[in-house]
Amino acid sequence: MKKIIVLTDFSEQSEYALKAAVDLVKKHDVELFVVHMLELNQAILPSTDGIYIEQTVFMVKLAEKNLNEFLKKPYLDGVKVTPVIKHYKVYSELDAMAKEHDADLIVMGSNGASGFEELVIGSNAEKVVRNATVPVLVIKGKVENLNIERFVFACDFNDDNLPAFQKASEFAKLLKASMEVVFINTPNDDFLSNRDAYQKINKFLTKANSAQQVEIYNDYSVEQGIINYGNTILADAIAIPTHGRKGISHFFNGSVGEDVVNHARIPVITFKI
Repeated sequence: MKKIIVLTDFSEQSEYALKAAVDLVKKHDVELFVVHMLELNQAILPSTDGIYIEQTVFMVKLAEKNLNEFLKKPYLDGVKVTPVIKHYKVYSELDAMAKEHDADLIVMGSNGASGFEELVIGSNAEKVVRNATVPVLVIKGKVENLNIERFVFACDFNDDNLPAFQKASEFAKLLKASMEVVFINTPNDDFLSNRDAYQKINKFLTKANSAQQVEIYNDYSVEQGIINYGNTILADAIAIPTHGRKGISHFFNGSVGEDVVNHARIPVITFKI
């Protein structure tokens, strides 16, 4: 792991995300980029109107001041931090920044009240996940001394999950963490016998060229099964695939991803399909 990007709007939740990112930075000796996105109207940025120019300069200077104040944390001592101000919210630009700087992870906060619509970056937060080709770590509340040594990865083992599975495997290596893979079996039309489930899993693993062990966990719903399994094995985080076109809401056959982010008490990592 080389670099981490953390998003902030200077709220309490974004400070939790910053602290969690710093925990990872110190454990893995990586560089930290702290990004604040302004909500400037794109139309005024190239304007030659004096009033618009003054307003833009004022807002940028104020954001710089707020970001510098926000970064005056004792736990940042000795950490290499690069503050970044983006003039407006273009989330594809954030992913471009991650690629440009070879970042391995984007970290953001969530209050967990209403899934992605309540992420601290605002109602556009799902766009971060949708556009991010690098993993996104969602921090929910205050986390003491974040150390991801063991995380759950759950998917339905359909072929479109192969890219996310491979990214999760690579991420586990970066963190030197154990990835516990699980198939959630539920008592509905999608129910599979153990024999059929393992046939599906083995076919998937063959295509992934992986010898990963997979557990089958039975529960009443996929989202509750993921959370309960994570709690059972004392996982440090939960990892789930996300869809690049329709965001996290189409993980599996519904809003499973949103429900996991909404109700899980531990951090959630998303990997783009």
